[in-house]
Amino acid sequence: MGGQKKLSLKQIERAQSRRSEEDKSSDKKKKDKKTFTKDKKIVGITPPSVKNKKIVSEIKKMKVLTPFAVSTKFNIIISAAKDFLEQLEQNGAVQLVSGNNSIKIYKPVEE
Repeated sequence: MGGQKKLSLKQIERAQSRRSEEDKSSDKKKKDKKTFTKDKKIVGITPPSVKNKKIVSEIKKMKVLTPFAVSTKFNIIISAAKDFLEQLEQNGAVQLVSGNNSIKIYKPVEE
């Protein structure tokens, strides 16, 4: 009842040569991808101490403080950076500029 017709010998040869060329090109692409692997960073879970003067002075040098900026600067996860910024706000080192429940923007308090 129908089905796929049989290919001629010439068509089979062409299909086979195309597959072998694709295999060679895909092997080259796979080798290239292996050389560009990224190294994973180990990020800290605990935020830095609020009482550390050196860290607070680095925070005060920054113009705008967001959880992402603090997490990249001190190599910690974003949730720990949010907690750290809240602690700094309670201590009076930073001031909340604006924000909502997803992101808050702080600025350092000028003394």
